[in-house]
Parts: sequence; structure tokens; C-alpha cells
Amino acid sequence: MDINSKKIAVLCNYELLPTRVGGMDYFFWLFDEKCKQHSIEVEWFFPNKSDHGAYSKLHIIESNYQNVETFFAHYCERNTQNYSFIITHFVELCAPVFKKISQLSSAKIIAVDHNPRPLNGYLLKKKIAKRIKGIFYSKYISKFIGVSEYTTKEILNDFGNHLKSKTQTIYNGVLIDDILKRNNRNFNNPSFLVASHLRKSKGIQDLIDAVALLSEGTKSTIAIDIYGDGPYKAALLEKIIEKKLEENFNFKGSKSNLKDIFHDYDYMLQPTHMECFSLSILESLAANVPVITTNVGGNEEVITNAMNGFIFPAKDVKALKELLEELVNGTKKIEVNTRNLIEEHFSLEKMVQNHFQLIAVTE
Repeated sequence: MDINSKKIAVLCNYELLPTRVGGMDYFFWLFDEKCKQHSIEVEWFFPNKSDHGAYSKLHIIESNYQNVETFFAHYCERNTQNYSFIITHFVELCAPVFKKISQLSSAKIIAVDHNPRPLNGYLLKKKIAKRIKGIFYSKYISKFIGVSEYTTKEILNDFGNHLKSKTQTIYNGVLIDDILKRNNRNFNNPSFLVASHLRKSKGIQDLIDAVALLSEGTKSTIAIDIYGDGPYKAALLEKIIEKKLEENFNFKGSKSNLKDIFHDYDYMLQPTHMECFSLSILESLAANVPVITTNVGGNEEVITNAMNGFIFPAKDVKALKELLEELVNGTKKIEVNTRNLIEEHFSLEKMVQNHFQLIAVTE
């Protein structure tokens, strides 16, 4: 197959929001640009349309907030298409819809797994359901991509080791040159930020509990800015009022320019209960801002404890409290330039190139 004759479809269950521009948005834009440079036409299927950033340059077909993969199957029924590849992001793996899509198109399907797993794993009923789906529907997917080694391992745990030969890891990356770098770090009374969607699984309630346990002296000096929005915000605000911590937490809302903000802080806090491979961690490190986070998902594939950040057990409020106390008092600190690791291993350019190689092979 001549690479210059290719047309691909990319299915993304990812709402396009001008107020939230993150690493995946930049990936989509640069991947589209890379394809165009090689005369590959890309049709993007999103829940909605937007023209912010470089989305105005993408050929977007919106599902009007219908399930994107189901919408795509109906689209293929109604329209003549000649895709070489169909790539999915933020879509359930090994779902029955993949069988229908494969009946409507001869394209190879590449499924990229961004989905975090629960801290204690799935319930037995769901484990069995996933294994059954792996048996019946994995054959319709040509390639499974995990965004971390953790994710790749979980794909095999979920759907079966028979997928090992067609499963690989491609790490997420960030656009490093656009991220402002912090030059000096405060080791006494450092500044902290959280950058997160506000939902319960992000563990910000644990951070609130940890701050409530701090000594009065430490509590009087620590301030944490929270960037993001989401359905759990009201519960977090209620908890902050209950603990009388209004002076310690400042909700900044969603920002589309976080890459310009990270460098204003000394540390990022991410007390998450479940994670796949966090782009905000990569962006923070690229800004030379160490990260305090949990031992879930692919976090330990990029954070080395006491080297470029600190790792603590998920939901361990006491451990987080002790870390905060030591960081504020300066008895624990990170001195290395955390940007170097990201430049070497987790650049967006490398991510785009690795994903492009999936479709650039000739037959």
C-alpha cells in the first residue's frame, strides 16, 4: 500500500473545550499536520466541533455528543469510505461495535488505551466481562497501544495474554518548547499547585484531609492553588469549609494556558487514586516543577521518588501530610532540573513520530 494514497479516520471520545487545552490537543494538531505533510487525509470524529487552536485546520465530523464509535459505525453505513486505518482514542477496547465497524470497513483498527483502572482493580463480574470481550472482539483490532507500560500490562490483564503480539507501548509526550521553565525553587515555604479535573478519583479530598492534619505553624503558611473544574468541586469546597481551610486552598478554575503557569510554582501535587499516564505530570516536570503523586498507573515510570518528585501510597493521608510538612519546612526538597528527563524521553515530537509509524508502514 502506497503511503501517499492513505486516508484514515480518528475516533476520539474527547470533548473539545477552548477553556481546557492540554497535551492531547497539541498531539491531535501535530499528528494531523504530520499526516498532511505526507499527503494522508485524516477525518476526525469528535463529540463536538470547535475552531480553537489548530482545530480549525482539522476535518472534524461531530457526533453531536452521541457515542463516537457508534456514530462512526452509522456514518460508515451511510457514506462511502476507503480508510486504510481507523484509530481510536478514549474509546472502550474490545467492544462489540468493533465487529460492526470491521464489517463495514476493511481498514486496520488501532486502539489506543488512555483509560485508568480502579485502585483495587475491577470487580469480578467486570473482570469476567472484559475477558469475554477479549475473546470475541479483540480479533477485530489490529493493534493495541498502551500509553505507559502499566497500561500495556493492564490491556493483557483485562483482555488476555493472547494479545501480547499485537500490543505495544507508546508513551505520551508534551510540547516542551512551549512550556516555560522555572529557574529557581524555594525550599522553605514553597508554593504548590494542583492541575486536575475535579472528580473524586483524583484524590483532592485526601489533600484537604492532609492539610487539616498539619501543625498549626505549617498550616498557617501553606497555600495551594487548584486549577481545573469538574463535578466534584462542590464537595471539595464543602470539605474545605468544614475543615476551616479556606485560607489554604484557592480554586483558580480551568485555564487553557497551564503551560504558562506551571513555572510559577515550586511543586505540583497530584494525589490521584487512578491514572493511566498523566500529561500534567509531564508538563509540570518540563517546567522544572517536581511532582508529589501516588503510586498508581504509570506515575512511577516517570517519577523517581526523592529524585524528581515524591511518591506516596494512594489514599495514605498521613503519608501525604508528612511529606507536606517536610517540604514546607525544607527538610525534604528536590534540587535537580526535572526538565531534562522530559526533553530526552517524553517529547511530543517523539510521541507524534511513534504514532505516525503505526500508519506509515507499507504493505
